[in-house]
Amino acid sequence: MGELGGTEHLSWVVTAYTLATAAATPGSWGDLIPPRERGRYQGMMAGVMALAMVGGPLVGGTITDNWGWRWTFYTNLPLGVVALALIAVVLHLPKKRAKAGIDSLGVVLLTVGITAIVLVTTWGGTEYAWTSAVIMELIGIDVAALVGFVYWQTRAAEPVVPLHIFRSRNFTLMAIVGFITGFVMFGATLYLPLYQQSVQGASATNSGLLLLPMLGAMLLTSVLAGRVTTNTGKYKVFPIVGSALMIVGLYLLSTMDTGTSRVTSGVFMAVVGLGLGFLMQVTMLVAQNSVEMKDMGVASSSSTLFRTLGSSFGVAIMGALFNNRVQDVMTERAGALGSQVTEQSAQLDAASLAKLPEAAREAYQYVVSAGTHSAFLLGAVVAAVALVAAVFVKEVALRGSESDAEGASARPAVVEPV
Repeated sequence: MGELGGTEHLSWVVTAYTLATAAATPGSWGDLIPPRERGRYQGMMAGVMALAMVGGPLVGGTITDNWGWRWTFYTNLPLGVVALALIAVVLHLPKKRAKAGIDSLGVVLLTVGITAIVLVTTWGGTEYAWTSAVIMELIGIDVAALVGFVYWQTRAAEPVVPLHIFRSRNFTLMAIVGFITGFVMFGATLYLPLYQQSVQGASATNSGLLLLPMLGAMLLTSVLAGRVTTNTGKYKVFPIVGSALMIVGLYLLSTMDTGTSRVTSGVFMAVVGLGLGFLMQVTMLVAQNSVEMKDMGVASSSSTLFRTLGSSFGVAIMGALFNNRVQDVMTERAGALGSQVTEQSAQLDAASLAKLPEAAREAYQYVVSAGTHSAFLLGAVVAAVALVAAVFVKEVALRGSESDAEGASARPAVVEPV
């Protein structure tokens, strides 16, 4: 963490990635699988994602402890090559396709607008005063870019986000829930390891292991929700229960302090994971079921886009709140921390903390726990918005096949077994 600029710049490690993902969000999943079967397949996809999220921190922590953090990026190169090869061999799409255009201007305007917002939330109150010229200029750029984006979406031949899909109440509500799911998921997975390493004294490898309760619970409920939805056609209960569990879990995480045991924090994380699992794929399934068949692909991509945007905002806003709270508490406890900590706090890592005098180390652990308290409490408040949105979702019967949506439809693409 020290080589990346410490806690003050930690949020950018994830924000830069999610911003790039938002600008290049794919969206064909809704066209590949018959509607009624999507719950099962998306539950499986969520399970695979959860397994990757379990393995990622564990393997990444081991690599970081033994070879250095840069190797966590190098090792992804061969994995990407294998993934591309599997897609080329296994995925067979219909050959007859209409030539698709790319809304380049829409992508640029959206990216500029999102980046400006993230910069405002990241720099405001830390790097620059909220009333500074830099922040005001960024706000102006943001407003201009987003207004331009909305206007252009009404004119573009193939817009990034066709505005007519928001006429569906269910789609709009699920976009809100999906945004908040991304907000909470990435915010929690970023600041939980920080708490574990700085407050509980875990190594990078052990912090990956300590995330297992949350990620394992997410795997369980994501697969369960997918199977139940496919078998019964009912889905409204999952966003409601998932949002409620997120609120409870995040509030519990906000109560963690310097004396919280790893077992206790593991239970709290499991509650959050149960909630996230119920939301991960059901939000996309409901969004797909809320639009006409011709908009299925764009509904999928838009659902993913909003969750990715939520990730960017979650990391940036929770990061800004964390940093502001940390700076305030460090000022209050400057005497206990000592000059070594206050002057080099951005460069402190687990190894450096272990070498500090006990009083300074305990004071620093209190500072970090105060920051995570504020970040997780914000997450609980935001999750409450998801609960309100989920309550107003209207449960519409899932389409059993493509022909339920249209009189006739082309044969869906097939993924053949390896």
